[in-house]
Amino acid sequence: MTVYAGRRDRMRMRPTLRLRLTLLNGILLVGAGAILVLLAWLLVGDALHPSDKLQPGTQVVLDNGERLDALLWQTQLVERASRELLVKGLIALFAIGIIGIAGAYAVAGRALRPLHFVTATAQRLGEETLDQRIRYSGADDEVAELARTFDAMLDRLAGAFESQKRFVANASHELRTPLAVMRTEIDVTLSDDEADVAEYRRMAKVVRNASERANGLVDALLVLARSEAQSGRRLVRKVPADLATSVYNALSAVRAEAERMKLDVTTDLQAAPVVGDPSLLDRLAGNLIENAIRYNHLMGKLWLRTENADGHARLVVGNTGYEVDPGDVPGLFEPFRRGGWERTGSRGSGLGLSIVRAVCDAHGGTVSAVAQPGGGLEVTVRLPAAETTPVVAATATVPRAKGLGVAPG
Repeated sequence: MTVYAGRRDRMRMRPTLRLRLTLLNGILLVGAGAILVLLAWLLVGDALHPSDKLQPGTQVVLDNGERLDALLWQTQLVERASRELLVKGLIALFAIGIIGIAGAYAVAGRALRPLHFVTATAQRLGEETLDQRIRYSGADDEVAELARTFDAMLDRLAGAFESQKRFVANASHELRTPLAVMRTEIDVTLSDDEADVAEYRRMAKVVRNASERANGLVDALLVLARSEAQSGRRLVRKVPADLATSVYNALSAVRAEAERMKLDVTTDLQAAPVVGDPSLLDRLAGNLIENAIRYNHLMGKLWLRTENADGHARLVVGNTGYEVDPGDVPGLFEPFRRGGWERTGSRGSGLGLSIVRAVCDAHGGTVSAVAQPGGGLEVTVRLPAAETTPVVAATATVPRAKGLGVAPG
């Protein structure tokens, strides 16, 4: 008997699915055969009564010349027929049971063969072998559906691993750049024996700017990680907030930059109450407004709108500026992806819109962007309104031990 060790108790053995299916098929087959034999035995016993229509005392003459009372002959005939039916029926039932069980075992093995292949593939999978697939080519049945589902899951895992590798590589590159600048400036200045105080001051400014860039990138990575950890509406903190308030605070922080660029700022901030993490919502609004100003042009336009409609709070941030290819818009929400050559040398860390997307996901909302015909971008954020979202206090329980696009950003 093929058995598997239980996951929790290694000593507890259980039969395989193939064996269980075979036993079930055998029990059903033998049970059905036994019922048929029983019915046949009962029918024979009830049907063989020819002497019931004869006169009492009637005798029958056998082929050997012997005379027997018709009732006695009938009794012997029924007993003999019933005995032969039981013996031959049980023999046939035994043979059919053996053949049926063997056939069921073979059929179950053939049907479950793709499952063994799925198991073997899963056991072989690793970070370097995620390109392997089952590619089942049998009948279009439940097993084929399972194989296709498994292949689709592997495609998603491979994409996630590739995205993670790309993210780590891009993050390393973004961090290495300011560190390289700092090291180069320090080495060049220290190697200059004639460097004066002014040169050291210049070096200090360059190092400070590079360190601020690295610190900003680290902060953005931490916010992104925090937001993604709370995706699927698993927010640790869910309190009443207002998108209009977040927009007002973010706009106040960058008003000087907007005035320096002489932007025409238009606002229509209606109440848009939501339930969520106010700090994340402030970062969401801040990133959108900072991007709208940073990638605008002199004397451009910036429009902001918040509203509450259809059970959702909406935030719209639009700006004029560089022309964006509509095909590049979805990629702006991926980490370290910038749209257009104008954005490549920007001051941002390349995490702005990816943080916006993660915050929206954490709050159960959506974000979309539309490239403007004359240049610029309009981003729309939709979050569940406060009346549709319960307020949840932040709580934490400790179990007792038991034995133990990118957006420019």
